[in-house]
Amino acid sequence: MSENANKKIVLTGGGSAGHVTPNIALIPALKKAGYEIFYIGSYDGIEKKLIEDYNIPYFGIATGKLRRYFDPKNFSDPFRVMKGFTESISLLKKIKPDIIFSKGGFVSVPVVRAARFLGIPYIVHESDITPGLANKLSMNGANKICCNFPETMRLLPADKAILTGTPIRDELGKGSREEGKRICGFTDDKPVLMVIGGSLGAQSVNETVRFALPRLLPEFNVVHICGKEKMDNLKLSVPGYKQFEYVKNELKDLFAMADIVVSRAGANSICELLALKKPNILIPLSTKSSRGDQMLNARSFEQQGFSLVIDNDELDEDILVETIEDLYENREKFLVNMSKSSLQSATDAIVRILNEEVQ
Repeated sequence: MSENANKKIVLTGGGSAGHVTPNIALIPALKKAGYEIFYIGSYDGIEKKLIEDYNIPYFGIATGKLRRYFDPKNFSDPFRVMKGFTESISLLKKIKPDIIFSKGGFVSVPVVRAARFLGIPYIVHESDITPGLANKLSMNGANKICCNFPETMRLLPADKAILTGTPIRDELGKGSREEGKRICGFTDDKPVLMVIGGSLGAQSVNETVRFALPRLLPEFNVVHICGKEKMDNLKLSVPGYKQFEYVKNELKDLFAMADIVVSRAGANSICELLALKKPNILIPLSTKSSRGDQMLNARSFEQQGFSLVIDNDELDEDILVETIEDLYENREKFLVNMSKSSLQSATDAIVRILNEEVQ
């Protein structure tokens, strides 16, 4: 067993899958390095459901959302955060971790504040170009701050910032193209276009892709992960078009099968596309429905030569089809750019940083 065999680590982060999946990606490497792993999240958030499969002790705390806008809950949530802080102190005293790794989200704030109060070192990971509010509140006491984008480095304390990329689940790179085709029922050799709308789906992307199917299907097979309750039952039997609400174990095979991808621009999703070397079109959420982080993420990947970008407000059938054709025709150029990137999976780098901090 490694020299870290008796080390304990607490992972925290939640509120969305993007604040949990990088933690999940770290679990095998942390176990290999000899860490005993614990998870602190909300009582019943998405993080609890996602962690269930990994046999990691899970502890729930009270949480309150950190909002930049008026909401009646702004008056009650600070008390929930204080309760979460008190619960975190109690849990950390019980667990006695050597270090904490925080992936952000509002659930992480009471945990890292409690860690700072108790003198426990912690590492923060920021996925987006501009730090989210929860991570901004957590950075002062952090030992190190890991990030995904070169542009983020100038926004972070120079003595703490490390450009690592994001942890990627190893199994995503172990899929089978043939198994993906079997799952989807694709029997010819047409290239495969994969469309990912996010865990909740993206209505504008879903609708535009479906409008464009008569123009796409002569050239591509299309696999469409459209989100919960976003299936189009009228298109269930269209040859060459396969829909899924959500994909878990089969995702690795669908990625292996895909030649090009259309996706939203969440940081973890696009880092997976980079690690898997999948030329892609990004359609980021607009500032009308987000803080603009997806737009910044997408433009960074575009500038680095990894992606083409379509603004959500400009999305229509013609633009989508023309951009897909352009991407496929020039995919080798994107593959070369992706191969040159040093930001692949950050798992080894982050485990090394954790080890250094607990020496």
